[in-house]
Parts: sequence; structure tokens; C-alpha cells
Amino acid sequence: MYAYDQYDQAMVDARVAEFRDQAQRRLDGKLSEDQFKPLRLMNGLYLQLHAYMLRVAVPYGTLDSRQMHALAEIADKYDRGYGHFTTRQNIQYNWIRLEDAADILADLAKVEMHAIQTSGNCIRNISSDHFAGAAADELIDPRPYAELLRQWSSFHPEFSYLPRKFKIAVIASDTDRAAMKLHDIGIQIVRNDAGAIGAAFYVGGGMGRTPMIAPCIREFVALDQLVTYAEACLRVYNRHGRRDNKYKARIKILVHELGAQEYAAQVEAEFAHLLDQGVEPPLAELERIATFFADPPFEDDAATEIDRSDPDFALWVDRNTHPHKTPGYVSAVISLKPVGGIPGDASADQMHLMAELAKDYSFDECRVMHTQNIVLPHVKIADLHALWSKLDEAGLGSPNLDTVEDIIACPGLDYCSLANARSIPVAQKIQQRFADSGRTAELGELKLKISGCINACGHHHAGHIGILGVDRKGTENYQLLLGGSEAQDTSLAKITGPGFDEDGIVDAVEKATDVYLSNRADGERFLDTYRRIGMAPFKEALYD
Repeated sequence: MYAYDQYDQAMVDARVAEFRDQAQRRLDGKLSEDQFKPLRLMNGLYLQLHAYMLRVAVPYGTLDSRQMHALAEIADKYDRGYGHFTTRQNIQYNWIRLEDAADILADLAKVEMHAIQTSGNCIRNISSDHFAGAAADELIDPRPYAELLRQWSSFHPEFSYLPRKFKIAVIASDTDRAAMKLHDIGIQIVRNDAGAIGAAFYVGGGMGRTPMIAPCIREFVALDQLVTYAEACLRVYNRHGRRDNKYKARIKILVHELGAQEYAAQVEAEFAHLLDQGVEPPLAELERIATFFADPPFEDDAATEIDRSDPDFALWVDRNTHPHKTPGYVSAVISLKPVGGIPGDASADQMHLMAELAKDYSFDECRVMHTQNIVLPHVKIADLHALWSKLDEAGLGSPNLDTVEDIIACPGLDYCSLANARSIPVAQKIQQRFADSGRTAELGELKLKISGCINACGHHHAGHIGILGVDRKGTENYQLLLGGSEAQDTSLAKITGPGFDEDGIVDAVEKATDVYLSNRADGERFLDTYRRIGMAPFKEALYD
């Protein structure tokens, strides 16, 4: 994984000192809240319902044990003993005092971490496939390119005040595990017909108030021109993006209104201009970065057989491990979705344990998944039972990956000042309902996502089943959506009809699964059945 050089460390340390002065001036009353707001947002500090919230960047989701231990210590020292892992592969702390914020940033800087550009109208944390560098189906490891984009975008003066926030994802597999087409820019590393490796650019995706799937505006960009092409995409957006209306300020609106063909034509013209200017980082810098992502020393001829005599362990292996490119290894997912828990939350003790498990079983590396879980990317099959035993003892061994119990949920009205409804209690009730019924296994792959407002931090548009919390004359109301996908078969979920109250939405989810079970063909997922039979049978069950 990437390690800071002297320039990285100097920039982060300077930002800490700068923010310490800004925060103290706010505490002393020398800055008003309106004056302080843009300064704190540049450092990932939000003012939520009850306290400040700090969002810490985890570039492309990659952490080592030292960093995970530091996150745990921050949770204990400055928060209420836990942190919340998010759909952007970051971590948030929900109970921060302004007096402590600069000290937290200083503690993060000691372990090569920061909160820069995790908020504001800038390029946010670069995300990637959580199995990058380990997956058996990837073309190459996309993380060196994600890191190159991170370095290019950090403190980029031209893109510090974009019309709106901007999100980039980089993958290198035909299987999309990063919701790539639902980003402002989605980059897939591909091989063309001539055998060369390059990048396909998808631009103009996003969720929120107006969800859109990004069109492919260029099927192949040479890898040594990737940053230049990204800069061309940003320049056209920065030039034409709406600044007079925040609801129409995202690049998806620009691409939609110009049309993908016209937007692409303008990008091509800007790209040609930039190639003449020579803005691409030197190849030596990419080569330097790539050395940090070399494979760990995998064992040759590691055992590939698994003792499946323990049924609980066997179920966890089936659901929570992913094929690895190296025989004798798998990627093992640590679920942060125990029944009745808060999706994505981990206590300080659990973070400390995950840090130790990463060191002991995964070459000192773990990843934050966009599904709000943690993965150990390189685990020997021979070590799986010992790993699972320790996870299970700590409440981290739930075998529920990609099931109805593996719910993505935003913090909702329990914490967020933008939310209209609570997300956490709904997620907990749905988990409990299906755990008690014993139907989780029967339902198979079913991705359920919940957002507490139209901003869609819980990705409800991309759920096989999505739930959107809205305000109906001062009452929390929940809309049910069906048919979304964030994977390579990207689709946007559609609203079934009138909303439900909190208990009613739990019943509605169960009724929707009843329709699926009554109509599915052999081998069909919930999403497949919905696409085949359409909305009508579901609406009939829900509303007649």
C-alpha cells in the first residue's frame, strides 16, 4: 500500500497547523459560523444534528494495522467508542468537539491519514474495487492509478471550488464492485482488440435527487494519458457546470443537458489541447507509486482444501469469502452488519481486533468496502477457521454478505441534519424480521439499501430493494423501490407507489420477497425475477 513521501507528509502537517489556527479563531469568536463553514468543510468537518461529524479519507479503502489501530484510538479518545464506515470507503465520527478537531487531524497525520477533501465542492476520496490487487478476475491492480489520481486531485487549484462535489471510481474488472457507473467519473481499465491496456471513461453518473447512469464517452484512453483525459473531463465541467442552482450543479446534469456526444466532443478538444501542454505526470512517478502495490510474499503451494465439518464455519466461507488470484488464498469479508446492529458501525475494540487480524492473517492490510464492511484481502485458506473463530467471538462473524441482512444504510435522522427520516431503526427491524423467519438463505442474493433523504447516501436507487425516507407533513414516510443495481448490470430502482410508515415498510419488504419466491425461476436472483415479471405483481401484493 502507498506510503507518504516527504511532500505528502509536509502538506498534511501544514494543513493541520492551518486548521488548528482556524478552529481556535472560531472558538475565540473571531470567525462567525458562516466564515468558518467553508474552512471546516475543506477538512472534512460537518456540523450535524447533535455535534460535529468528522469524515476521514481512506483512499481506495486501503488501511494497514497501524492506521486501523489509530482509528480505534480516535474513537475511544474523542468520540463515543465507535466509528461509522461509509459507502465511500471512508470512516466518520459522529460526536466530535470542535476543541478536539485539530488534535484528531494531528493524530491522523502521524499515521499518514487526513480528512482533506472529504467534503466541499472538490474531488472527493478516490474509490476503487475493494478486492483490487487480489481478485481473480481483474486485468491489473487499479490502485496505482487511483493513487495517481489522488495525488493529481489533492489541492489542485483549478478544481478546489467546482460547481458541486465530484466523485471518481477506478476498477479493472468486468465485474463492477465499486458502483462505477454511478460516479461523476467512472474509469474501467480494459484491454482493446489490439491487446493494449487502457481505460474506458464513463462520465455523468450519480444518485441523489436526479439519479443517472454514466454513459461511456470514450472506450479507450492510453494509460499514460489517463490523468490528462480526467483533467479534460473536469475542465469542461468546471467551465459549464451550473453554479446558480445546486440541484442542477452536478456533472450528470451537464452531460444530460449537453448530450453525451456534445460533452464528449468538448472533452476531446480540451484533451488535445492538454496533450500539447504536457500535463501528464512523468512515467517515473507512476512507476514509483506502483512499487507500493507489489504483491505480498504469497506462499507457493498453499493448501486449497477447506474442512467444512463445522456447518457455521462452512456457511461463513460460502458467503463471506471471495476467490483470490493466488491458489491457496481468498479474500475474507468481515461483516459489520450483525442482526440488530447499526450497519457500518464498529467499536474501538472491534477496530483494534481487525487491525490485529489484518497483521496476523492478511499481510498487514485491510480494506473498507463500499458496502460498509471490511475485507482482509489476502488470507490463506489454511488460516480461515482460526480467523473465523476470532471474528465470531467478537461479534464480527455474521455470514451475511450480499443477503437481505447485509443492508447498506446512511446515518439518517438519528445524526444527519439533512435527513428527513431515520434509516437505522428500519434496517434493524428488517434484519431482525428475516433473521427470525430463517428466510435469509432461501432468498439468496438480495441487496437492500436505505437512505434517509433524497441525497441517497444509502444508495437506495441502486438496491434490488431500495428504501427512501421522506417527510410527509411532519411524519416519517418510507418509499419502496425495486429493481436497482450498482453492478455491471447497472439499473435504477423504480418507486412502487405510495409510501409506508416504519412498521409498514418492513411488512412491505417481506411482501416483496414473497412475490419473488412465488415467481422465481431456477437460479434467479430477486433482481432477475423482478426484471422478468415486472412491477405489476409486486404492486398488486403491496397495495391491493
